This record gives sequence, C-alpha cells and structure tokens, in this order.
Amino acid sequence: MNRLFGVLCCVFFLSGCSSLWNDKTEDNATATEQDSEELSLDDSFFDDADDQEINNEPKDLESFNAKVDIKKVWRESTGSSDEVYQPTLHPAVDNGVVYAASNKGRISAWPVAKGKRLWRTDLDMSLSGGVGLGAGLVAVGSAKGELIALDAETGEERWRVTLSSEILSVPAAQGDLLVAQTLDGKIYGLSVTSGEEIWRYSVEVPVLSLHGTAGPVVTPRMVITGFANGKLVALSASTGTLLWETKLAAGEGKSELDRMVDVNTPILGDEVVYATSYQGRAGSFSRGTGRELWAQDSSSFHPPAFASGRLFVVDTVSQVLRLRSSGGRAEWTNTDLLRRGLTPPLVVGGYVMVADSEGYLHALSQANGSIVGRVKVDGDGVSVAMATDGETIFVQDKSDNLTAYQLHEK
Repeated sequence: MNRLFGVLCCVFFLSGCSSLWNDKTEDNATATEQDSEELSLDDSFFDDADDQEINNEPKDLESFNAKVDIKKVWRESTGSSDEVYQPTLHPAVDNGVVYAASNKGRISAWPVAKGKRLWRTDLDMSLSGGVGLGAGLVAVGSAKGELIALDAETGEERWRVTLSSEILSVPAAQGDLLVAQTLDGKIYGLSVTSGEEIWRYSVEVPVLSLHGTAGPVVTPRMVITGFANGKLVALSASTGTLLWETKLAAGEGKSELDRMVDVNTPILGDEVVYATSYQGRAGSFSRGTGRELWAQDSSSFHPPAFASGRLFVVDTVSQVLRLRSSGGRAEWTNTDLLRRGLTPPLVVGGYVMVADSEGYLHALSQANGSIVGRVKVDGDGVSVAMATDGETIFVQDKSDNLTAYQLHEK
C-alpha cells in the first residue's frame, strides 16, 4: 500500500460531504478506503507526510492578517440529525427566506433578516437529499426514494411520489418541471403541480460510487447533470431526450476502486457549463453543444463556484484554487487548509468562503487566496454546503444549528 493511498483515504473520511461510497450489490453502503491520484500536489506534501508517519491530521491553523470580521446575525436549531446524511442536506435561500432540513424529517423556514421561524413541518421519514427550491415548492428526498414537495409559503405538503432509489442530491424546479436524480443513475422530470412523471432518463452506473450524487441544473430549455460513470449530459427539459453528452472523467486502473469516478453538480456561468469530478478532470463545455472548451486533471468531491470570470475549486486534499474560466489556468492556490475537510466554496462579494470539519468558517480573498477572516461556528464541525443570498451566509453545522453570518470589512 503506497503512501498516497494512506494519506488520501483518511482525507476522504475527513471531508464529510462525500466521505462514503455505495455498493449497488448491498442495501446498506459501508465506508471503505480508496486510492486516489491528486495531480496538483507537489512532492513536499508527501515529504511532510513521511516525517509524521503519514500525516492524516488536519493542518494546524496559522495566524493571519484579518481584514474582515465575520459577524453572527442569528442562530436557530434545524432539528436533530444522524451524521451519515448531514452532508447531503443543504440549506437554500429564495425570496428573503432560508430553508433547512434535518435528516430525521424536519423542514423549517426562517426570514433571512431576523431568524424567527415562519413554519416547521415534521415528516415521519429519514431525509437524504435537499433542500431544493423552485416553482413555489420546497422539495426533499428520502433514503427510500420518496420525493416530497411542500408549499414554500406554508410548509404544507403538496404531494409525494416514490422513485426508484435513494435521493442524495438537491431536486431542482423550473416553470412546470421539477427534476430529481436518484442514486441508481436515473433522472426524473416531474410535474410541479402533481408529481406525475413526465419523462425519465437513465444510465448504467458503476458498482462503486461516492455517497452522494450530482444535482441537476434546470433551465427553461435543458437539464444538465453528471453521473457516477464520469459523463456530463444535457437533456431536453420538455421531453428528457438526450441533447448531448461528454466524458468528463474516465476511470483507470485494475480495480473498481481505482476506476471510481463521479461527476459533481455542474454550474453555469456566462453560457458555459463548468464541472469537476472525483479522480478525473475539471473542465468547461459549451452549453449548447457540449463541446469541450478546456479540461485538466483534477480531483474534487465538490462542485466549483463561479464569479467574475473565475472558477473556484476545492480539491480532495482541501487545497483551494482559482482558475481562469477561459483556459483553466490556475492563478493561485491556497494550501493553508490542507486535510481540513472543506465544504464546497461559496463566493460572497470579494471573498471565497469555506468551512471545515473542525467547525471553522474561513474567508479567503478572491484576489490572491489569502485568508482574511475566520470564525468558529461549531466544535462538532461543518460538512454541509453553505448558502447565501449575496449578503448573508448560512452555515448548517453538525450540532444541528443554522447560523446566519455577514461580512464586515475592517
């Protein structure tokens, strides 16, 4: 067993958001170690690991020149959760309201400004995917494949349907269409009014995949998503027929473990599709045709963030990178947070926000990647993707709290 294997498999467990993978031959997925090639690491990283008998510990935080204060606005309980599903339930914001769910079935809504609960709905089920917003609905998925749509204003249940398998991604709605993706490689287009199936698209997925699936991006014309087979696809929003597909990652190696590749949730920026993958590549593609514009070797558990013609990526060892959206050239790399199990990046103003497995929220300068602000959110850590309305940052922690923060420059 080589030293790369030892270092990265433990990083994988610390990362939180996609720390397990599923074996389709078993009902209950179990954690197992994995091998990974991280091409952006230099030799000094592994030298440091050798010196510490393969250092799997998060890198110690160092002092920095604080240029921004991260101020807490309010904090509320989301309801108790089991840790296994916490990373796949993300808070979401729309029209001045923030929504969050616990995996034990509680969904709540709060006004962004005050944090005084608007409504709470308790469902008698284990939730595993969400929160999705759109068309006046709040959508969540269960470990048994149930998709539940609530009224965004009242929390009243509108409808529920049962799909083919576990829902681990965020459903998305646009117009009359709600789209949900399941762990077994299927994507469903459903009526927002009734949940009735309009179309279905499916692919063959490998035996092993990360415990988490890409979420669909829905536009009036198309649905764009990624699969555990390494493919990025675009479907017709009206019929579900394939418009284009491209291979973002191709598994290589002798074992299923070596060949494991997962595409993360794609994002849209300036009419271009950007996507990252595990043990694969990061790249950009024409939204209309799927033609590859650029791609480079990369490994990430998370989708990227896009702002001002730049792409921000957190890789599997918690390096944070800024890439040019045209060409993909790395403009800076921050290694101050190695092995700290970072969340997906979130761009707020001139800053890139990430939280870590020890419960710290960090603000990085968009300009040069330096850390310019930090606050302790929770001692149990943060593994969930954060949300923002462009001004307030919402962080859901492992102690079942949702905290609203705002940035104030010094």
